[in-house]
Amino acid sequence: MLLRLAYLGVTNAFALLRLLPMSDRDKDTEILSLRHQIMVLERQLGKDRPRFSPGDRAFLAALLHRLPAATLRRLRLLVRPETVLRWHRDLHARRHAARSRPKRPGRPRTIRSIRLLVLRLARENTAWGYRRIHGEPLVPGIKVAASTVWQILKDAGIDPAPERSTTTWSTFLHSQADALLAWTSSRPPR
Repeated sequence: MLLRLAYLGVTNAFALLRLLPMSDRDKDTEILSLRHQIMVLERQLGKDRPRFSPGDRAFLAALLHRLPAATLRRLRLLVRPETVLRWHRDLHARRHAARSRPKRPGRPRTIRSIRLLVLRLARENTAWGYRRIHGEPLVPGIKVAASTVWQILKDAGIDPAPERSTTTWSTFLHSQADALLAWTSSRPPR
C-alpha cells in the first residue's frame, strides 16, 4: 500500500505541474469533462459501488480532508463526502494504533524489587507455598498475581513448599521449644 500511495503522490505531483501553465478556462473545461465522465461512470455502475484500493482511499482522504463539508458536498465525487472523512479518520486511527503499539510484545517484566521480595520471602519461610508468599506483599499494598509469584519461584529454581522443606515433628518441636516452655510455665498448677 505504501508503494501504491507513493506512486499516486508522484503521478499527481506531475499532474499538478501540468496544470500550472494552463489557463483558468482550460482548467474549467477539464473539470467539466471530468465531471461528465464521473456521471457516465455512475450511470454504468448503477447500484454497484466503485471499489477503491487502500492507496486510493488514503490519497483521496489526504487530498480532500481539509475542505469544509459544504464544499465537499458540492464536488462531484464517486463517494459521499462522509465516506472521504471516514477514510481520513481511519487513516488517523491506524497511524495512532501503529505508534502506540508496544515495542516489546507480551507481558511486561515484573519489577525487580518485587522479584527480590518474593525470593526473600521464599528463602526465609521455607514452609510457605506460593499462595502464602503471594498474600504477604498484599498486606502493605504491593499487588502481584499468584501466578507471577509461582513463575518467579519456578524461574529461580525454587521447588514448591512441600518439596522445599520436610519439617518433621521433632524439628518443629525444637523450633517451638521456647514458646512451649513459656506457655507451660505460665499456666497455674492443677
